[in-house]
Amino acid sequence: MRAHEVRVIERRFALAMILTISILIAELIGSWWTGSLALLSDAAHVFLDLFALGLSWFAIRISALPASERYSYGFHRFEVVAALANGLTLGFVALVILIEAYRRFLEPAPVKGMELLLIASFGLIVNLFVAFVLSRGGHGEDLNLRSAILHVLGDAAASLGVIAAGLVIWRTGWYPADSIISVFISVLIFAGSYRLLKDSFRLIMEGVPECIRTDEVVNQISTAPGVIQVHDLHIWGVCSSNIVLSAHVVVSPESDYQRTLNEIRHRLRSVFGIEHATIQLEEEYCGQGRIVSQKHVN
Repeated sequence: MRAHEVRVIERRFALAMILTISILIAELIGSWWTGSLALLSDAAHVFLDLFALGLSWFAIRISALPASERYSYGFHRFEVVAALANGLTLGFVALVILIEAYRRFLEPAPVKGMELLLIASFGLIVNLFVAFVLSRGGHGEDLNLRSAILHVLGDAAASLGVIAAGLVIWRTGWYPADSIISVFISVLIFAGSYRLLKDSFRLIMEGVPECIRTDEVVNQISTAPGVIQVHDLHIWGVCSSNIVLSAHVVVSPESDYQRTLNEIRHRLRSVFGIEHATIQLEEEYCGQGRIVSQKHVN
């Protein structure tokens, strides 16, 4: 990611954090005022949004640091650490909300429906605006930015649920609606946690990125001029937007090695967005591969 793009995203994160703090303060005061568990649950979710935004902002800053002798890939993988931390904390808080919702369902507490409705509406409007601010200009492939947007959209959905609970309580006085919506919020949080943990785990285990199919990569390399066989292919991600590839490619003795490398490089970049690849060319020799060239493709 270019330096000016990093600065733009940092400014958006700063604005998003300021707006999220306003939601947190409003919902904390509102949960005390109305006696609503759903609003308190949403406040906990908003706090995690704030934590996620702050951690993601820090991850973007540290990822922009240059590579060093000790960290040859730079600090891009901190993005994965931040997303993993977000996923784990989301799962823990969701469990706490679920337990408290069950207790409240057995013993419903009075809730002020009209006040709950107004505060939740404010939260929904601000969350939608925060999501709009973060999503402008693309960069949706960045795991850290995507995790922050997921947090905010999840909280917007939770605010819709709280609005529904406020309407029910205001019009009917049926207090268990507050606990039911709290369970709905916890399920949303669990879903977001699962997505983040799954994506983070794949990157930590150096698995093939979800957006890439290995057979398609093999096919693209195999059909390049002069290529006979592809083996020892490895594809992994340093972070969500930095994909790395290494492969051994057997070529015919008559082939133009530089042309073959250039064609493979072009296909990897244009079709899969792979900018960093190490290709070892092996000349076909008595049915086997004999190393003729090893190239680092940038």
